[in-house]
This record gives sequence, structure tokens and C-alpha cells, in this order.
Amino acid sequence: MKYTKCNFMMSVLGIVIYMTDLIVDIWVSVKFFREGQYIFGVLTLSSMLFGTFVVQCFSYSWFKDDLKQAGQETQNCFLLLHCLQGGVLTRYWFALKNGYHIAFKYSNKANNAMEEQIDPLKEVIDRVTDLSMLRLFETYLEGCPQLVLQLYIFLEHDQANFSQYLSIMVSCCAVSWSTVDYQIALRKSLPDKNLLKGNCAKATYLFYKLFTLLSWMLSVVLLLFLNVKIALFLLLLLWLLGVMWAFKQQTQFCTSLSMEFLYRIVVGFILTATFFNIKGQNTKCPMSCYYSVRVLTTLGILIVFWVYPLHGFSSEYFIPISITIILSLLLGITCLIVYYGIFHPNRVEETQFDEIDGKSIQRYCRMRYFLME
Repeated sequence: MKYTKCNFMMSVLGIVIYMTDLIVDIWVSVKFFREGQYIFGVLTLSSMLFGTFVVQCFSYSWFKDDLKQAGQETQNCFLLLHCLQGGVLTRYWFALKNGYHIAFKYSNKANNAMEEQIDPLKEVIDRVTDLSMLRLFETYLEGCPQLVLQLYIFLEHDQANFSQYLSIMVSCCAVSWSTVDYQIALRKSLPDKNLLKGNCAKATYLFYKLFTLLSWMLSVVLLLFLNVKIALFLLLLLWLLGVMWAFKQQTQFCTSLSMEFLYRIVVGFILTATFFNIKGQNTKCPMSCYYSVRVLTTLGILIVFWVYPLHGFSSEYFIPISITIILSLLLGITCLIVYYGIFHPNRVEETQFDEIDGKSIQRYCRMRYFLME
């Protein structure tokens, strides 16, 4: 395990993007209300509140689990902080405070001195890992819907103000950062996972997720123009299939039944946008089926859009959007094949840990039961 100065700066970047995302969403929703566009204002605000509410629920639940694991009682101040939407900020404060000491004060010392700090180091990595999971939740519950909504508004009105452009840019940055940060945290937290080494591997994985997501987001926007009810029905169907898949896999991420149910609901939202392995098993067949359906659905939307005459949609946008959708999908699938064919780290064989007094060393890790790549 290592926590370097670069990791610390990634954590700083994370809180900057998190705060910017919240501020921009509030700004956009306020402008919608002031301009009399109440439906768009409510949708923008609702998606933001739903994402932050779910994230705060998981954050508080994990605080309780960690205190119970340490043999301590739950503190009421944590509940108050999460009710005031300050749970994630509290986690960032602890992560940056402890991470600064590990990255800047202990990084240049001898190895034996570093070994003495193994418990603080593990604590920092666990805190950063929890934050990466929460940011991933927030990205797919709030960032992706915001991106679709703002793109739809932009194309419908054939114009956008600065706040909407900023919202689209921040949403893209949030998706990009959370995806790469999650991959790094995942492999650093699991002892039987090789690290994602090299900038080429990270960039390829980033482009794979980013291009496939961009293609799908634009396809959903086109489907909304075709028919809002059909688009919502398709998204609801995909969400239900994702939730059913999570129940079929019998995920065991949360300690309580209610939080596990909420987790599987969130998994459905994530699978609606992109593929993740929710059980750490072989994903070659499920991933092939997932992206085969994605390609067929995307092509079907484009074909229907070409045939079905639309009113109120600027035709000059359709050709560039269609080309962007097809190129993004092709580039995304290409990056997927390159990543898993060349850069994807293989699983480390089971290692025999040192034993003390006849008991093997066990390392508690919440990520063990979370989404895999």
C-alpha cells in the first residue's frame, strides 16, 4: 500500500470537482426558476437532491459500520452532519488531514519508519476508497442525468447560457475523474488485484468509459426527442433489468437489509449507463451481451430517428450528432478491446499471508463486495 503526493493531489482535485458540481447545479436550477422554466428547474434540482441524499445515506451507514468494527458507539454528530448534507465533506476533511501527514511527512523516511505507520496508511487508503465509491454513486445518480437533461435543453431551445455550458463541462469532468479514481482505488484496496500501471492503461480505460457513455447519453437525448414516454419506458426497463441482475447475483455489500436493497437499486442506475461487474466474476460473456444490446439499441434509435419525421428539432444538429454517436461508440468499443486485450491487469494468485499465533492476518476491506471493473 502506498499513498503518494500525487494521490493527495487527486483527493484535492476530487473535492474541488465535487463542490464545483454542486454549485453549478444549484446555479443552473436557480436560473431556470428565475426564467420561468419551472419544469427544468425542478428536474435539475431533483436529480441533484436525489444523488446527494443517496450518497449521504451510504456515507452514514459506513460510518456506523466502521465505528462498530472498531468497537465504538455511533455518534449523533455524524447523523446531524449527514442530515445537513455534510457527510462527504467530513470524509474529505479526514482524508485530506490524515493523507497530508502520510504523503508529505512520512514519504521521505526510511522503510522501517513507514512500516510503523502502516495503520495510519491503511486508514487513509480506506477513507480515500470510500470517497471514490461515494463519488461513483454520485456521478451515475446525478452527473449522468444532468448531462442528458442539459443536452436535451440545449438542443430543444437551440441555445444555451453560460451556466448550462458549464454544467455540461463539469458533468463530463466528474464522470471522467470518478471513473479513473475509482479504478485506482479499487486495485489499491484489494490485495489480490494488480495495480493499474502506466498512463496508457489509465487513458485507455478512461476513453473506453467516456466514449461509450457519450454515445449512450446522446442516443438517449435523441430518443427523448422522438418520444419522451418511450425513452422513459426504455430507461425504466433497463433499470429494472439491472436491479434484477443485482438480485440474481445476490450482492452482499451492505450489513443491513434495507441498505442492501438501496445498493441494488443504485446498481440498476449504474448498469443503465455503463457496464460493471457486480460480483467480481468472469465478465466476458455478460459484458459481450451488454454491449451487443447497447450497439443494437443505439443503431435502432438512429434508424428510427432517420425515418420518423420530427417537428421542433433542428435538422442541422442531427447529422453531427449521429456521426458523434457512431464514432464515439466505435472508439469506445475499440478502447474496450484494447484495454482488456493489452492493459488489463491479471488477477494475482492467492497469496499465503504471514501468521501470528496460528491465525492468518485478515484485512477488512469494504471494496471487496463492491463493483468490479
